Amino acid sequence: MEVENIKVDAFVPAKKAHKRSAQETEMLVDDATEVLVPCSTQSSAPPRAKRTKSELRKVSVPPHRYSSLKEHWMKIFTPVVEHMKLQIRFNMKARQVELRVGPETPDIANLQKGADFVKAFLCGFEVDDALALLRLEDLFVETFEIKDVKTLRGDHQSRAIGRLAGKGGRTKFTIENVTKSRIVLADSEIHILGSYQNIQLARRAICNLILGSPPSKVYGNLRSVASRLSERM
Repeated sequence: MEVENIKVDAFVPAKKAHKRSAQETEMLVDDATEVLVPCSTQSSAPPRAKRTKSELRKVSVPPHRYSSLKEHWMKIFTPVVEHMKLQIRFNMKARQVELRVGPETPDIANLQKGADFVKAFLCGFEVDDALALLRLEDLFVETFEIKDVKTLRGDHQSRAIGRLAGKGGRTKFTIENVTKSRIVLADSEIHILGSYQNIQLARRAICNLILGSPPSKVYGNLRSVASRLSERM
């Protein structure tokens, strides 16, 4: 009887195919450093984009501005929703005005413009003045306090506020007309709305009044500086 040559490998059970899990990785040798580097066998999918907090702006409402906000709500709501294409609401529980980017918002920058517009109104500016922040690009709102210029307390601070306002608000109106800006005196806080150069002019005049300069001298300096600026333009 003929005997066939039987290989030993025939009696060894076949190895089962082992599925490599996603966590298992292969080791490759980096040619530059000759160090084993783990390499994933499967292509990792890019992570999903998460909603960022920059899509939402919250502006706190001071208690003394609740009635004004309620009265002028439609004047604020209309330009924000119809022109800027943003979503806006007043959160009664948190007492904040919330603005959010909507699906029809053409530019993400509109969110910041809308927040600046609402904040300017809550600072005390008129709605028509604050609307300029939505229409023009180079307008800003700057806020500072009297104590940032000079530490005054009690009657001294009251007299400084009186010098800033003037009789019947004449001094404030004069500074606004010369510098082409808008000024709000809210107790010890001062808010200025205007372009960068105009804000600097108005702030310099206000600081001089706080430090004790007479209004006539401040007016003369303002008019000379304003005339030089108009000649440059």
